[in-house]
Amino acid sequence: MSTSSVSKGCFVFKPSGKKKMRELGLEDHFAEGCEGAENTAARFELCQQLWDKLKTDTEALQDELNRKVLDSLLDLTRKCSTTRQHSDWASKMRASEIPTAALVLGVNVPDHDMTFQSLSELLQQSVTPHVASVQAKECGTLKHLMKRVLERLTGTAVDDEEEEEEGAEQTSTPLHKSSHCSLSTLCDWYNAKARKSSTGTPGKKRSSPTKDEHQQPPVVIIFKDLEAFNPRVLQNFILICSLYIERLPLMFIFGIATSPSTIQHMLPHSVSSLLCIELFQSLSCTQHLATVIDKLILTPQFPFKLNGKVMQVLISIFLYHDFSVRNFIKGVQLALLEHFHSQPLSVLCCKKKQALLNVTQLGHLDLERVRQLPSFKRYVERQEHQEQVSLLTDDGHLKEVCQRLIKDLRKYHKNYYPVLRCLHTLTSSLPRYPLGKQIRELHLICLEKNVSENEDYQSAMKLLKMLAKDELITLLQRCADILQSVKSKKMRTAHVQLEELLAKFKQLDSAAVETAPVVEENITSPVRNLQKKTDLFQLQKTLLEMNESRRSKKLSPFEVLRNDALEFIDGLVKSHLCPPESQTLNEACYYSSSATVRRHLNAAPRTSIQAALRTPYYYIQNDSLKTEDGSVSKAAPDICIAYKLHLECGRLINLFDWLEAYATVVSAAEGNDPDSDDYGKVDEVKHARFIQAVSELEFLGFIKSTKQKTDHVARLTWGGC
Repeated sequence: MSTSSVSKGCFVFKPSGKKKMRELGLEDHFAEGCEGAENTAARFELCQQLWDKLKTDTEALQDELNRKVLDSLLDLTRKCSTTRQHSDWASKMRASEIPTAALVLGVNVPDHDMTFQSLSELLQQSVTPHVASVQAKECGTLKHLMKRVLERLTGTAVDDEEEEEEGAEQTSTPLHKSSHCSLSTLCDWYNAKARKSSTGTPGKKRSSPTKDEHQQPPVVIIFKDLEAFNPRVLQNFILICSLYIERLPLMFIFGIATSPSTIQHMLPHSVSSLLCIELFQSLSCTQHLATVIDKLILTPQFPFKLNGKVMQVLISIFLYHDFSVRNFIKGVQLALLEHFHSQPLSVLCCKKKQALLNVTQLGHLDLERVRQLPSFKRYVERQEHQEQVSLLTDDGHLKEVCQRLIKDLRKYHKNYYPVLRCLHTLTSSLPRYPLGKQIRELHLICLEKNVSENEDYQSAMKLLKMLAKDELITLLQRCADILQSVKSKKMRTAHVQLEELLAKFKQLDSAAVETAPVVEENITSPVRNLQKKTDLFQLQKTLLEMNESRRSKKLSPFEVLRNDALEFIDGLVKSHLCPPESQTLNEACYYSSSATVRRHLNAAPRTSIQAALRTPYYYIQNDSLKTEDGSVSKAAPDICIAYKLHLECGRLINLFDWLEAYATVVSAAEGNDPDSDDYGKVDEVKHARFIQAVSELEFLGFIKSTKQKTDHVARLTWGGC
């Protein structure tokens, strides 16, 4: 794509979100400075496959999560055309108002574009072809808003009166036919479309009119960011549209990020009474993120993994910055790209069959990298002496061992996630959520260390031992359903054992339970009280009382069976929820550089600008700018010279002194004779260059004008990078 301009500048063309990594130009960047250049192409292909899979699965999941609210909006839109056909008084009163859907999407504004795109596509496919989406930044005035609506609906350019007058003065022959910016023009266009569709194809015999033929497809206008619109512009637009509601079947969709009360704050009653508003609520962004993590991240089908610190960085950015699931996925994609770029053994981060094949294709250099992995060193230390020698010297034997270790790593992931979900199912129903309410919180705990050694886990197991029979059976049945769908030998065996325990619970004779009614009452009643109490001291006191009561009294058959079931769950946790660092070759699949992710996602613009002004060589790659003592070269750009000189000044900078110092440095860079009379003198060219450099520093926020002294500027930044 090319462009032209009167002056030099930087033009940014944002690529389409559906482009692949190769189309985005990431292949060349991937190869630059890539560790292990011998398998760069294979790693890039694997990275692109996982990148596309993550993007496709995310979009499909978001469409599924928004399906309910989008279907409700489609139903409302269909009703708009049918309501106008009724002849009763209530329908006429309703038809005199503009149907409006208030869609509350939440504060995760970056995710709204995908939702509105899906909504527009569904409306055009199944309800009406007349859909226009507008944003506040392009509709600052009523004229601009009207123009954007007409352009999006008619698909032609729209001229207002001022533009027509200017165009008439410049040329007498218009380049293309344009429409006038008014709703009457839109009405004429809509009626022409309706007549054309009712006439049908020439020569084709029309069938008898049906009910659907009398229905007029509505004209839907979507306001993506309602809060950002100028209230006066929005009010005037609604008032004008209300005058044409009998001629034009209009419908509004308001995209709201905060609260439905925004409509009341922006529109007075005289305007809001012209709207027939129906409220729609989308899924909250936290629920959305929980579903994305559960379906896409916590699954063995996606071979790329994040360690605990990286996951914590991404979740923290989500919770404390923008609540955007889209940006969270971008963070995962960034970690994916960084992992395949920096880790030569990431060629093993793929599906099982492909990974086993890639192991056989590893070269001697790659096998030496395997021997240097911390997890593999720990594995070698646990082996016998002869096996250690073979692993460190025999490449063929090492490949066979690596294939077995890759299989073990896949089995670990297959068993890890079902047991994680079972433990979350049991503990998320406990008071105070000792291991977290969301599964991602429990996952972070398991990534750090053995969860069985955690104090919160031990407290959770004690609380589970106080559950009543019905509650425990319900939770265990959910765990059995989770294990039933897993295709793993160990999980199938665990499912059979859990079903046997559930069968024993159901076989407990009610008479056997009644043999110790006092014990059962003493055990179950404190749990019911625990659901109400929030005092930590009372909770600890109740737990101690229950421990004492169990020691002093004989356990009932139900209590014995309950302990067996919880011991079974505890055994699964200890066997399968060990941290990934304990698995050999985990470095091939797990990305652990949280500092890199934080640096890319939590950018520091001021620090980056200061670094560029101090060391322009690293950005321009010009050898004449290279310096050893950290100073700025005399051949540096004007803004770098001005910035370096301003660092030597105090709070107020004298512009004349600053100009003279700048002229001296520039004269030295030009190679002028220091003994000449013209050395360091300010001419028109140097003066203009200095003014431009000072203006750029003011634009970047390093200086500002001050009223204290007219020939001075105030310095705004202090300290280095």
